[in-house]
Amino acid sequence: MLVRDAMSTVVLTIGPNHTLRQAARLMSARRIGAAVVHDPDTCGFGIITERDILNAVGSGQDPDVETASTHTTTDVVFAAPVWTLEEAAEAMTHGGFRHLIVLDGDGPVGIVSVRDIIRCWTRARRHPVELVV
Repeated sequence: MLVRDAMSTVVLTIGPNHTLRQAARLMSARRIGAAVVHDPDTCGFGIITERDILNAVGSGQDPDVETASTHTTTDVVFAAPVWTLEEAAEAMTHGGFRHLIVLDGDGPVGIVSVRDIIRCWTRARRHPVELVV
């Protein structure tokens, strides 16, 4: 299976000046665990995750003051839609993260998470492809 088969095409893109509360609200409404942060003036695309927001709030930072730019991961590993799920899982394991932004051309076309990969692998185990002989 390929990343394009597992990825979510619901890509929430926010700006670097969104507060953590705004980012959390948008992510919660869409039931997603990560948002792409687009800052054309600096690094281009980054990612902020539910864990980034949780760590900031847990350390006492004000979610109405802190902005996404301060908590965005900019050293991002991007996936391609044609990567295998094994390649994506290996990149996540090696980098210690749970989400990959999927790029095709100039911009994001999806996000693939560990949960997406597990869902595909679990489905494949329940419904193995039968060989026709």
